[in-house]
Amino acid sequence: MIRKAVLPVAGFGTRCLPASKAIPKEMITIVDKPVIQYVVQEAVKAGIKEIVLVTHSSKSAIENHFDKHFELETQLEAKGKKELLNELRNIIPDDVSVISVRQPEALGLGHAILCARPVIGDNEPFAVLLPDVLVDDEGMTRNDLGGMIDAYDQSGAAQIMVQDVPAEVAYKYGIVALEGETPKAGKSEKITGMVEKPEAGTEPSTLAVIGRYLLPGSIFPVLAETRPGAGNEIQLTDAIDTLRSKQDVAAYRMEGETFDCGHQLGYLEATLSFARRHPKYGEGFRELLKRYQSEA
Repeated sequence: MIRKAVLPVAGFGTRCLPASKAIPKEMITIVDKPVIQYVVQEAVKAGIKEIVLVTHSSKSAIENHFDKHFELETQLEAKGKKELLNELRNIIPDDVSVISVRQPEALGLGHAILCARPVIGDNEPFAVLLPDVLVDDEGMTRNDLGGMIDAYDQSGAAQIMVQDVPAEVAYKYGIVALEGETPKAGKSEKITGMVEKPEAGTEPSTLAVIGRYLLPGSIFPVLAETRPGAGNEIQLTDAIDTLRSKQDVAAYRMEGETFDCGHQLGYLEATLSFARRHPKYGEGFRELLKRYQSEA
């Protein structure tokens, strides 16, 4: 069973400026929780027990969010604000740990994951979750990350989560090439390669990589030997392509819905989706939507 997950959070979030100038982009809220909390809770729901944040000196707010705040909790308890107190104490379960490691230089996603090597080791599989992407599992009994873990356990193949996108926008994404037919949602199929932002009309499929990976610990020696590629950065895609020569890599077609929170419209869309069904604010938010719709 995969118990560890790596979350690369060291980036500056330039696509989210000016909101991310003074606070990490991962701490921008969707309704009442920062986006990073949704991602961590997704991992926990899939059975992850150890979260490894690959971070930067300017991102201490993320670490603080998952740490205990004794003074605040004491104040809330004294004022009888039990509901808020319980929310703070249950951001993550007691049996889940959050560990931070630093990425000293911005040398790419592959390098960020390599920074977690001392914590993960070379012999244990692990998950990678990019915090720019929210994966919504509304109405599902098992979230997509849990489905990926099951697929990994059953096949031993590394898993890359993909989403079917319209052919006319496939050029915007990393697209996988498949050995067989397009898998049904919740299933995986062996891949023969990945193409980053293919020219329109040349894409090998319409399955786009969306920021969730399950990788063997053996990816670390591969990453250590991977030379800088696009943007003069160590690319995870290049390392996965090398890994394919040693073991199977599969595309897991997701069942849920994704929101790209790497830019402002993605945050707005996620806010709309999560707010309209929020247990506390949903009813009021739906009324707001009706009001603004009538004024449009």
